Amino acid sequence: MAGNQVERLVEKLVAEIIRDTQLELIDVEYRKERDWYLRVFIDKPGGIEIEDCQSVSEQLADRLDKLDPLKESYILEVSSPGLDRPLKYEKDFVRHIGEQVEVHTFAPIDGQKMIVGTLLGAGDGDIKLEIKGATVSIPRDKASLIRLHIDF
Repeated sequence: MAGNQVERLVEKLVAEIIRDTQLELIDVEYRKERDWYLRVFIDKPGGIEIEDCQSVSEQLADRLDKLDPLKESYILEVSSPGLDRPLKYEKDFVRHIGEQVEVHTFAPIDGQKMIVGTLLGAGDGDIKLEIKGATVSIPRDKASLIRLHIDF
């Protein structure tokens, strides 16, 4: 099963597991590093606790064992997405309107590959930022990564 197919299957399984909870699925990654890793990132208002991760992990492991869609061995990790989590879905952009984000691009735009601004919204294939009082639109297909900007 290809990586993106695994991710879509796991997204569906996790959605069923967390349906009647406050938990929210943030992202799923299936990657080959030294070993294969299946990472599930969840969150909830006020932040997640270890018990949330443990519960989702156990239920997901049981379902994956029954379905057996992965032929290679893998390491399952369920955790918080952390402060530097990527913004991928419409709900991510809505939740963070008015906050500072950084947009990393595949190729430079006006000489920059990382653009920081206040998120105004995302729609019609663009990310809208306010930068120094001006509204800037960046095509989403030009962005390699969009995440909250952490200013120390």
